[in-house]
Amino acid sequence: MVIKWATLGIFVACYGLILWRKVKISYVSVASAILLVAIGALAPRTALLEAINWNVIAIYWGFLMVSVVFSESGVPARLANYLARSSKTEGRALLALCVLAAVLSAFMENVGVTLMLAPIGFAMAKAAGSSPITYLVSIACSSNIVTTVTMIADPPALIVADATGMKFFDFYWFQGNVGLGLISIIAVAAGLAMLYLTTLRRMKKTVSVETEQVEIQVLPTLLFLGGIAALGVSPYIGIEIGYIGLAVGMIALVLARKQVKHILVEFDWHSLAYIIGIFVVVGAVNNVGLLQDLANGIVKLGVNSPTLALVFLVWLSVALSSFVDNVPFTILMIPVCTHMASVIGMGSAFPLLFGMLVGTGLGGNLTPVGATANVFACGALEKAGHKVRLWQFMKIGALMSITAVAVAHVLLQVFWI
Repeated sequence: MVIKWATLGIFVACYGLILWRKVKISYVSVASAILLVAIGALAPRTALLEAINWNVIAIYWGFLMVSVVFSESGVPARLANYLARSSKTEGRALLALCVLAAVLSAFMENVGVTLMLAPIGFAMAKAAGSSPITYLVSIACSSNIVTTVTMIADPPALIVADATGMKFFDFYWFQGNVGLGLISIIAVAAGLAMLYLTTLRRMKKTVSVETEQVEIQVLPTLLFLGGIAALGVSPYIGIEIGYIGLAVGMIALVLARKQVKHILVEFDWHSLAYIIGIFVVVGAVNNVGLLQDLANGIVKLGVNSPTLALVFLVWLSVALSSFVDNVPFTILMIPVCTHMASVIGMGSAFPLLFGMLVGTGLGGNLTPVGATANVFACGALEKAGHKVRLWQFMKIGALMSITAVAVAHVLLQVFWI
């Protein structure tokens, strides 16, 4: 019992410091993990070999490396320029950019996609004589809304997929039913439609973007496509996805060998350390029984049916995603969803896991700090002299996200409950 209470105290302090953001979150999570192992909440061997999901770490690192070299291949910039030039009105041109941001972010890190398309958004706004706020906020929100479209769109989707043994194509057809990926595609389409109807449709100015000669690099593009294909076939050839992540990451470094030192130095190693620490923290909390207690407590509050549990998890996740980092939240909620499904008597925890993912992923656009891409977009706007007010952001992001989440929620209820 002493270890249980000590674990709870360390856990609360860890998450409190993460929300406070005054100390590097990687230091907080790693220090908390070391403390929990030291007090016996989790055995060192269990922490190292079971609690930490090395497949997730490897594929996260590898595909971030791929996204770096692919973003500089010229293909995304060429596509963006073509879409901007071929659209007749400002609103349609921006919608095309938003669709491109969504498609790219389904396979690439969404911050990178936002930063890559931001200069094109600024150029289009200048050409049309419009404020760039609508452009950059729309692009950032579009890159965030696809976090459950593929297994590799965002770390939470990858974490759930690997924890439950889901394969790449299981996101589209799973256990004889419509998968989360297909549901998410429909939800994203609804969110983009809401963005167009409420904001972009009124942008009637013509926009003329100068043709930009961009050199295309073939090998990074082939690596990008090949990496995705390898993930799809890996279950059928018996290769762990972590090995694929390591392989494509190493190949990416070879392709970018002239910049490899810069890439490795600039890489966000703190985020990797942060995720590793959180895996151990949540593993310890689960090991001492605290997450089982939390699941039982939620059920005792009256959330005692599959329908109510789905409503609770979807919209709680939406609310918390506006200020809580989705990686630790997802790692924390996987065992909670599993325990809840067991207590309620559900045959499978997947409906609750999918609902939690939808809420924390598609719901990340409620505020400018709900996702890292939003923070970067607003920062770029402020540097250019355009301060983004909360209502300006929510007018675009909140309506878009709530629409997408609502559609996904209804489809999960229809197909999975």
